[in-house]
Amino acid sequence: MTPLPTPTDPSQLSLLALFLKFLRFGALAFGGPVAQIAMIRHALVDQERWIDSARFNRLLAVLQVLPGPEAHELCVHLGMIARGRIGGLLAGLGFMLPGLLLMLLAGWLYVTWIAGDPGLTGVLLGVQIAVLAIILRAMVRIGQHIIDDRLLAVIAIASLLATLAAVPFWIPLIAGGLVYAAAQRPLVALAVGIAAVGAAVAARQLAIPDPAAALVAGAANAPITLLALFVAGLKGGLLTFGGAYTAIPYVRADTVGRGWIDDATFLDGVALAGILPAPLVIFATFVGYVVGGPGGALAITAGMFLPAFAFSLIFFERLEAVVENPALHRLLAGVAAAVVGVIAATFVQLGEVTAARVTAPLPAILLFALALAAVWRIKGAWVTPAIIAAAALAGWLLAL
Repeated sequence: MTPLPTPTDPSQLSLLALFLKFLRFGALAFGGPVAQIAMIRHALVDQERWIDSARFNRLLAVLQVLPGPEAHELCVHLGMIARGRIGGLLAGLGFMLPGLLLMLLAGWLYVTWIAGDPGLTGVLLGVQIAVLAIILRAMVRIGQHIIDDRLLAVIAIASLLATLAAVPFWIPLIAGGLVYAAAQRPLVALAVGIAAVGAAVAARQLAIPDPAAALVAGAANAPITLLALFVAGLKGGLLTFGGAYTAIPYVRADTVGRGWIDDATFLDGVALAGILPAPLVIFATFVGYVVGGPGGALAITAGMFLPAFAFSLIFFERLEAVVENPALHRLLAGVAAAVVGVIAATFVQLGEVTAARVTAPLPAILLFALALAAVWRIKGAWVTPAIIAAAALAGWLLAL
């Protein structure tokens, strides 16, 4: 048996070293939240052992029910474990800074050179195919840490099916936690499952229309202000429950719906966010740049990330109490399993969207298989950026 690495004491890190550690995570944060969380887990749980795996799972389950990008919130929380609130602030800033700077550059390049160039379609699509492979590998890695028994596997599968059926994300999360917590009382667990199915059916029948489809006509051509962009970002940041993609319709309603940006440009920003090493919500920075230049980019970014900083910085002690409460361990384990199902559903949905844009299926399948083989078998911090670069080149050559 391979001996476990010696635990490190994160409190001994200098503030500069802490900032640089999370800056490195941010620079390598390709592949979205699944890949980002897997990278952080590997470094700080498996290698440096800042916290043990079970506690990490519980922490992740708690963060999943808070608004904001969960990988970023995880960095803030782990930074606070190391060096208190200033550590949390530096860890969060370090993690988001590479993506922020790159998206500011991408926004400038887009406005100046790229907008409307059809020749780059294959490049973006090739990268998205490779990112799907990265997400799949990371999803399997996280699932191996969380799915410990058959009931957790059933919860994950049920969550996957519920999410694909457009059931609100909070229903499988709550139901998964309660079912696993009541596993020793089968009748109670069964009653919870039946109640969850009923809630899911009711939620589907009473579904509120997509806010992006209910744009207010009177808001069109509203004046662009930094405050309005900040509020648009804040609304998205407060409504990113269940994944960053839930922020998209709200930001779209406050920007596309006001006539500030068109849908094609907005979707280009979402695609770029999937390429860069950053939380997906960094697409808001692109939207802000196109709409209001550097000032608009920073205003909407500040609003988007404010909840991710605030919840951990303000409620750290209470979150830690929840994580460490033995009575909640089974509840959180069930929530974590449901989260695996949500992640799997997100992978499926992203795959469907990407596949719909592919005009050459065989090269696309080959590119996905090669990227998956590379990310599955090769280790090292350089692997993900190398795969991204190779996929961009392949997408251009193959004109997918």
